[in-house]
Amino acid sequence: MTTTPGTTRPDSRGRTGLDLVGRDLDRNPDVVVRDVEVTSDGWHVLRRTTFDIRGRAGSWTTQQRETYDRGNGAAVLPYDPDRGTVLLTRQFRWPAYVNDHPDGMLIEVAAGLLDADDPETAVRREAHEELGVRLGPLTHVVDAYMSPGSVTERVHCYAAPYGPADLIDAGGGVADEGEEIEVLEMPLGDALLMLEDGRIVDGKTILLLQWAALNDVLGSRT
Repeated sequence: MTTTPGTTRPDSRGRTGLDLVGRDLDRNPDVVVRDVEVTSDGWHVLRRTTFDIRGRAGSWTTQQRETYDRGNGAAVLPYDPDRGTVLLTRQFRWPAYVNDHPDGMLIEVAAGLLDADDPETAVRREAHEELGVRLGPLTHVVDAYMSPGSVTERVHCYAAPYGPADLIDAGGGVADEGEEIEVLEMPLGDALLMLEDGRIVDGKTILLLQWAALNDVLGSRT
């Protein structure tokens, strides 16, 4: 019998045990995991999990859910408190393009997967790679599940000050990873207008821009 790659034999990335994730969860007494199947083991992992769940009336039902596991991520909104500006990125996003976005070119905060780093290290790495900026002290804004119906990813969201002297590189992303990222510096007020008129549609970016506006991080400069 042939085993699925990523279970007892390594997949293309050398991973095993991908079917064990979630099997031992017992934090919720109303949920009992019955089976976990790996249905795709590409760069990220798609699983089909079968579980029993007890409803409010006390009866149990069996359900299946598919989850896409790409790891957790971190995002940051750099802002210049003296000039009233923020740093954003623009890059092509195929999933948005294939789902009715006009050209797939999304305006976003700098973000990326944690990989083996802690969130603060990861967000400083991504800010340097994508924006070429050295961040000041980080403010933790929120940890958010952006699409909890199917994607396991939790995004750690931050904001941080910067100034002209902190723009130490060109940014643009990592060419070897196929990244081609445009760096955008604009007044926070302009970014908020882009949010209102639909030019900014990325969830984490909307969250962080709204946080900046609600907390008046730039004072009257917005």
